[in-house]
Parts: sequence; C-alpha cells; structure tokens
Amino acid sequence: MQSPHSSARRCGARTRAGTPCPALAMANGRCRMHGGRSTGPSKGRQNALKHGHFTAAEKARRRGIQALVRRMRALTAALDAEP
Repeated sequence: MQSPHSSARRCGARTRAGTPCPALAMANGRCRMHGGRSTGPSKGRQNALKHGHFTAAEKARRRGIQALVRRMRALTAALDAEP
C-alpha cells in the first residue's frame, strides 16, 4: 500500500545540485523552504517595533544638536581669531 505522501504534489524548485526539491508542496505550489509564508515579526511583539532612529522627532533633535555644534565651532573660531 502506498503512503499518501508518495502521491502528494512536490515543490519542484531546483536545488543547488540541479535536482527537483523533494519536499511536499503547499497550496501555493512551493514548499516551506522555497516560497512559504514569511517568518517576519509577529504583531504586537517587541521585535516588531521600530527603533525610532528615523522618526521625525529624532531627526529634528539631531538637526538641533548639529546646529548647536556648528554655532559652538563658529564661536570658538571667532574667539581664537581675536588678538
């Protein structure tokens, strides 16, 4: 008697050796390794949150610090230039 897995549809993607992938295909026609669902971050999980480095508030804060540094350098240069 044959196993139900022996007659199931196969993935069909090519392996590095050039042979067809022997894994069972999912509904999309590929196996979990060659086109399965994404393993991205789960909703509401900590690893899915942005770090905030590129938020508008953070960009504005960095621009303010850069402007302050430029003013301080200009003031230092002006004080060094005085006799």
